[in-house]
Amino acid sequence: MQRLKSGQRQRLRENRIQLPRSEQVSAAARLARLVAGTSFFKNSHRLACYFPNDGEIDPRPLIQQAWVRKKCCYLPVLSRLQGCLWFARVLPDTRFRCNRFGIPEPLVERRELVRVRDLDLILMPLVGFDLQGNRLGMGGGFYDRSLAFLRYRLYWKRPRLLGLAYDFQQVDILTADPWDIPMQAVVTDQAVYLPIKEIK
Repeated sequence: MQRLKSGQRQRLRENRIQLPRSEQVSAAARLARLVAGTSFFKNSHRLACYFPNDGEIDPRPLIQQAWVRKKCCYLPVLSRLQGCLWFARVLPDTRFRCNRFGIPEPLVERRELVRVRDLDLILMPLVGFDLQGNRLGMGGGFYDRSLAFLRYRLYWKRPRLLGLAYDFQQVDILTADPWDIPMQAVVTDQAVYLPIKEIK
């Protein structure tokens, strides 16, 4: 199964990396419009996004819209010890430094970091997705470890999880591992796949 996932991951990564820059820009603009129209976005005040890497669809136009609407935006920061994510607020004048994967992170004091459970919405990057809410990531497991507590929640569903992708990243089916945390929905540059599956 892991070999199958590795093959899917490689193929989908190649497809998004090869997308022409002009198509990346127009896709990011369409994505921002679609996400901004969802109840997930409208009903969230503290939302986390990501800095695009490895050809991921660019959520920065959406961050601009969130600022206009007076929402608080956060970006992930890797924990050096636990292999999980904290989140740092990002503002137009925020300074960045690159983490060990070369991805920019907000340069903030440790005391300013926010726990994942304090957020309303997480806009998640992904490599592939299916219509059951399963997400194929880069394989590091950072989001799954950070969100593991959601498996044990029966009622309080915050943060909500919304995957962001190009439409061609949809696959027929992904086999979920026991530690995988499903998404509530996925928004692509072409469509809103909503709802998909609630966390039980």
